Amino acid sequence: YTHMDRASVQTVDVHDGLESTLTMLAHPLKRGDVRVERDYDRGLPPVTVHASQMNQVWTNLIHNAIDAVDGAGVITIRTGRLGDELVVEVADDGPGIPPELAGRVFDPFFTTKDVGAGTGLGLDIVRRIVANHRGSVQVSSEPGDTRFTVRLPLG
Repeated sequence: YTHMDRASVQTVDVHDGLESTLTMLAHPLKRGDVRVERDYDRGLPPVTVHASQMNQVWTNLIHNAIDAVDGAGVITIRTGRLGDELVVEVADDGPGIPPELAGRVFDPFFTTKDVGAGTGLGLDIVRRIVANHRGSVQVSSEPGDTRFTVRLPLG
């Protein structure tokens, strides 16, 4: 969000975008007892991305985690490096995604939320933006541990 008025492609510290997103989502994070834990690898090199698009990715993933914990839980955001990829993981300790639905969460218009509570486009947007950055996004979920993992190429 701090990058909206700048050039479309920039070299940025991924942590700046994550922190901007957390600032923007401060109000919903204050509902109930939601705690954000950060496990950042501050030694990561900058990454060249469309910063505003990546902020949309972080917004969708973190907002979904906030919804999943429903006012009481822990959201963990981790960053790291795996070979020549930057890895960002957004995890929550909510109820999880039922196994029969997990394979559909990136489908356009698919939502696990109540009618009127979601458009079913957030994770489709995440998938498309990450793919446009030559990256990947995966989900793993069981009760108490849902993780969305974004991988982006470094360099």
